[in-house]
Amino acid sequence: MIRVGKFEKVSFEQFAKDYKDCFNNASDEEIRRIYDDIKLPRRATKGSAGYDIYSPIDFSLQPGEQIKFPTGIRARMNEDWVLCIFPRSSWGFKFRLQMNNTVGIIDSDYYYSDNEGHIFHRLTNDSKEGKTFQIEKGVAITQGIFMPYGITEDDDVQEIRNGGLGSTTKK
Repeated sequence: MIRVGKFEKVSFEQFAKDYKDCFNNASDEEIRRIYDDIKLPRRATKGSAGYDIYSPIDFSLQPGEQIKFPTGIRARMNEDWVLCIFPRSSWGFKFRLQMNNTVGIIDSDYYYSDNEGHIFHRLTNDSKEGKTFQIEKGVAITQGIFMPYGITEDDDVQEIRNGGLGSTTKK
């Protein structure tokens, strides 16, 4: 296997800022406990392609509800690789849990952005059977798979990222 990257926590300061942006009533003590308990992504088995990404919080979603939260992690990877994030297949199968952007795309240069490359999740319970989705802190919620990518022969992009989510389209 080729080793192409590494998961790390973002700084506590970045996590606290982003957490307060999502949950403005959180105390500093609560945020510190959540941050200290963040688990870095890991593969469950030797044959797993995906790295399980664990929920840093307990939450519950009724059908049609959504949640946005910071994971506390970032991914450093080799150039010409991308990290694709998908819901765990069992959650999609049982609850139609979906990522609001369908597949999360984490570019190799996102690691260097102003927000430290902080990976967020926005999830929706799209259950048609009226099932409530409930997750406990520390349980695998999504999975990340590293993949190589190519570019066109006439590609001449020289722009450098300077920002977080959606920053490649901001001019």
